[in-house]
Amino acid sequence: MNQITAIENINLNPFIGGANRTLHGDPLPTYDPATGDIICEVPISSADIVDEAVESSKRALKGAWAKVTPAERSRMLIRLAREIREDAERLATVESLDSGKPLREAKGDIETSARYFEYYGGIADKLQGDTIPLGPDFVSFTLHEPIGATAHIIPWNFPLVTTARGLAPALAAGATAIIKPAEQTPLTALMLPRYLERAGVPAGVVNVVCGPGQITGAPLTKHPGISHVTFTGSVATGKTVMLAAASDFASTTMELGGKSPVVVLADADENQALEGVLKAIFTNAGQVCSAGSRLIVERSRADGFLAALTARISSFTFGRGLDNPDIGPIISSQQLAKIERIVGESISGGCELLAGGKIKRPDGLNGWFFEPTVLVASEVTAKAVQEEIFGPVLTVQIADNFDHACQLAECTDFGLVAGVYTKDITKALRFSRHVSSGQVFINQYFAGGVETPFSGTKNSGFGREKGLEGLKAYYTVKTVTARI
Repeated sequence: MNQITAIENINLNPFIGGANRTLHGDPLPTYDPATGDIICEVPISSADIVDEAVESSKRALKGAWAKVTPAERSRMLIRLAREIREDAERLATVESLDSGKPLREAKGDIETSARYFEYYGGIADKLQGDTIPLGPDFVSFTLHEPIGATAHIIPWNFPLVTTARGLAPALAAGATAIIKPAEQTPLTALMLPRYLERAGVPAGVVNVVCGPGQITGAPLTKHPGISHVTFTGSVATGKTVMLAAASDFASTTMELGGKSPVVVLADADENQALEGVLKAIFTNAGQVCSAGSRLIVERSRADGFLAALTARISSFTFGRGLDNPDIGPIISSQQLAKIERIVGESISGGCELLAGGKIKRPDGLNGWFFEPTVLVASEVTAKAVQEEIFGPVLTVQIADNFDHACQLAECTDFGLVAGVYTKDITKALRFSRHVSSGQVFINQYFAGGVETPFSGTKNSGFGREKGLEGLKAYYTVKTVTARI
């Protein structure tokens, strides 16, 4: 499917109460990051529009949505998964164009999005409470009730996947939702309402508003009608969102930054480890919160492993996401400038540059590309070790032995993901106990999926998404006790 056909007939206006709300005023452009060209212009939702969206979700919560049985919610979510799969080619094309990621990755994202709705559709009619034994004179039981209207602040790197990751469990639990996609990548979120309608989800249950954080996100996260905020983004913005939500006691799920270590021990299978490290850092040009952005390799393996790594990087291709390159573009000129600045400061601060390190200009493209980069840091205080770069930049730390590798893995304030490659299962399990992170990968990276709980520790956030744990943010537990 070509890009012109893919973006035809996308209604760019906010979706509120089951209909698109036509706006007039200054729109916000969204760009093709591979070329720098404007794809389209999306109207900005003001605080008044946000208020309409929240009120719509609140009405649906007590109205049509409250009358839908758990079994029918289940069927709706499974139908929604089917609708997404039937239009997967178009959705993947739009996602690749809007975010710049290779088309093969976008296709995987669309399938994962459908799987979220399928998975939680299978759970919606199985959320049940407990009976509590208080003796013969009482009956006590618990009810699971939807938490209320929920706000979902979506990042630009995984637009539809992150939307589905929070929306699917919210709907399964009977909550309603207001979606605010990132201003850089709003298109697939704006396509979602048509699939919701076809699946039979009542009007007002899901509303979509668009715009930058200060104009659209801020009034949404601090709105008194919001009961829970699910946020994915930077640590700094996460703190601002938490403060806003706290003003009216809304709960929050925070999936924030990462500086995740991938440890390669002396006995690791080289091919397995090499493929894992490459995937961990260069998927989506490194624009992944859980990217394995720090390689910790035992000294006895370092020279050979790094030689093989840099050799592979030297053959990488660049281009538009729709052309399926090895490395696609960076999302924006601002993010590109940030990557270039941190790499430059890291080299000035003593890091050794093994590969890359510069802005890339592929033939015929005027977008935002950065070379796959490998830096070796001798100090744990190096900027490339401590700061989340969010680009195709791998920082290498050399470990003297296993215990030293464990120490290096814990040298940052982040704790999202950690990986280890070794044939010694005892060391692998010792590492998984030692490291502070929300998830640990052994002899692979990015495995698991929809069914496995995900989030972080320390500055990487709190709360859990995915799996059965992901439901807990979207319902409350009420205890009912009666004397008999």
